[in-house]
Amino acid sequence: MRVLLAGGGTAGHTSPLLATAAVLRDEGDEIVCLGTPRGLEVTLIPQAGYELELVPPVPLPRRPGKDLVLVPAKLRKTIKATGEVIDRVKPDVIVGFGGYVSVPAYFVAKRRGIPLVVHEGNAIPGVANKLGARFTENVATSFPDTDLPHATCIGLPIRREISGLDRVAKRAEARAHFGLDADRPTLLVTGGSQGARRINQAVSAASRDLADSGVQVLHAAGRPQEVNLSPREGDPPYVVTTFIDRMDLAYAAADLIVCRAGANTVTEVAAVGLPAAFVPLPHGNGEQAHNAHPVVRAGGALMIDDGALTPAWIDNVVIPLISHEGRLTAMSEAAWGIVPRDADERLAAMIRQAVR
Repeated sequence: MRVLLAGGGTAGHTSPLLATAAVLRDEGDEIVCLGTPRGLEVTLIPQAGYELELVPPVPLPRRPGKDLVLVPAKLRKTIKATGEVIDRVKPDVIVGFGGYVSVPAYFVAKRRGIPLVVHEGNAIPGVANKLGARFTENVATSFPDTDLPHATCIGLPIRREISGLDRVAKRAEARAHFGLDADRPTLLVTGGSQGARRINQAVSAASRDLADSGVQVLHAAGRPQEVNLSPREGDPPYVVTTFIDRMDLAYAAADLIVCRAGANTVTEVAAVGLPAAFVPLPHGNGEQAHNAHPVVRAGGALMIDDGALTPAWIDNVVIPLISHEGRLTAMSEAAWGIVPRDADERLAAMIRQAVR
């Protein structure tokens, strides 16, 4: 079976695409990916060993204006380019994960009569997948309350090294990998691949209070210049890095994570049973808060508004929590059963079914 996987721009689209591609490749299927020159897919997909075809991006403005007027002409150009790719690749099925590049793929699939599968990563669907779901009955979602026609909730495909992670077994190796002490309470901090100014500044401003409480920190800042530290001799480690490429080891090293609430992050954190303090991105359509709600309701995480995240909140909430082993254990157990860990295999099965 030849499969065209369309998705990119952000890790939220690229990560589930790659997780699904791995299952299909292991089953002997031929994979071609469709992306644009602007997204993470330009780097991540070739690194994973998959063929990548590029078409021009067509951003869909959320508000009326000049950019909206220009969309039809740009979209026609991209649909034509996408059609040329699809006519050359001749896929048996097209799978879209949302984002700019999925829209032309959906139009071409409908015109050519090619089986189409749509996967929506966020709790609130994006514009692209609202469109795609009108063209097919093969619609998968990551969260049970996502409002799309024909939707089946299967979860979000995540990498096998995450879905199968044993945090306890990997802890010693993980802390050594990052230069952390073996036995200290460990806080993982990340704002996603681009970083998050509010998270960077609030946590680093509380660094001395964290140190006084014996807490060490692994901080993926995206923009390290936003992390302002004044370390003292004898303080616990506070490790700052731009990006972490071994998130499995980062999760294993941590007792608690402070992070955004993108669908991929929420799913991975819950899947490994890592207690979390989610700080949803304050922009967009509010999907990050909705992504986090199931884990928060179950007791596996806390949630705080971006504007309310301050050094005082780190002092008054995060430090007492990470210092309370019993609370962390209860949160871990609550998070453990929230998300499916086999969504990659379930989506691959849906793709196969669409071709039959």
